[in-house]
Amino acid sequence: MGTILLEGMEFFAYHGCYKEEQIIGTKFIVDLSVEFDAMPAERSDHLRDTVNYAALFQCVKREMGQRSHLLEHLAWRIIGAIRQEFPMVGEIELKIAKINPPMGGKMRQVSYKTLWKK
Repeated sequence: MGTILLEGMEFFAYHGCYKEEQIIGTKFIVDLSVEFDAMPAERSDHLRDTVNYAALFQCVKREMGQRSHLLEHLAWRIIGAIRQEFPMVGEIELKIAKINPPMGGKMRQVSYKTLWKK
């Protein structure tokens, strides 16, 4: 098995339950880890035999562009899109961090982390 990690992907988006979040938006940091059988790619050295990390990034970017109220729902959509586009993936770990959330006090970020296994 092998793992591809996309770490520190930054997006400006409009996710949140509060009206202000949906209007002004904020920065999000996304970390993604996908596990799959990497043996074919290790032997062949062909992109067709692996999970293309550029395509993974585009998958996350596409879902980050669609508004959600909850980070949990956003994560569910991202994982669903990855599962559909990359059926060879056996495990997905995803962390979404909202930077400077509107909490009425100073806070660097709030995060949601989830793990999906086949």
